[in-house]
Amino acid sequence: MTVSERTRAGRRPSAGLSARPLGRDVVVLCYHAVSDQWPSALAVTTKALEAQLRVLVRRGYRGATFADAVLDPPYSKTIAVTFDDAFLSAFELGFPVLSELGLPGTVFVPTSFPDRDEPMVWPGIDEWRDGPYASELRPMSWNQLATLATAGWEVGSHTRTHPRLTTLAADDLAEELRDSRIRCADVLGRPCRTIAYPYGDVDQRVVASAADAGYEAGAALPIRFDSNDPLCWPRVGVYRADSLLRYRVKVSRVARRVRASGLWTAVR
Repeated sequence: MTVSERTRAGRRPSAGLSARPLGRDVVVLCYHAVSDQWPSALAVTTKALEAQLRVLVRRGYRGATFADAVLDPPYSKTIAVTFDDAFLSAFELGFPVLSELGLPGTVFVPTSFPDRDEPMVWPGIDEWRDGPYASELRPMSWNQLATLATAGWEVGSHTRTHPRLTTLAADDLAEELRDSRIRCADVLGRPCRTIAYPYGDVDQRVVASAADAGYEAGAALPIRFDSNDPLCWPRVGVYRADSLLRYRVKVSRVARRVRASGLWTAVR
């Protein structure tokens, strides 16, 4: 039996929308950068971030890390706030907002980039590297990631170099997943239990490889919310173009139920 098979055999039913124990409601949000200037779709303003999180706090949601929210949700209404890419702005601007609201966060770091004194670059953000917003691509340092971990945040993997995992050969896929988990755990001195798949690019081969690499939960960005697998967990992506009204709809239980059903495919 492979590690993947053992993981699945020993895993309890996940806390998905259609299989949530004791009726618990889990909302996992996906952010990237926080900036009041950068016009990228990936960057929400500090004002928007605070307003969006207050919507759920006022509805009675309480915060947890991604691993806790997915594997053992601690509250009847649980919110996990995740940040992909470990942009410096998530530390400088996002961390204070979450701290003010009493929420922990989860940051997923591509482990080849922390401590580099240069912008991160990969397809999808490389258009910004030479212009006036190049500084927005700066990564967190390992010391900053350790500060977040000490403050109760979770630090998970976002692979080593942020590739599209479904395009990789088996050996390269295993290396991206395994080496980033080990690097994260070694530098921070605590287990790295979770991964976010770059670009939300995941299939069953990638999920199986993530289990083999030792991950317990994986963060995805699906079109539909019909997964109950902790290693392919659906998140609500939040972007600069999302008005507060649009955001309220996206995080509502009704919208998430529709996206978890066949109705979503029919609507699209």
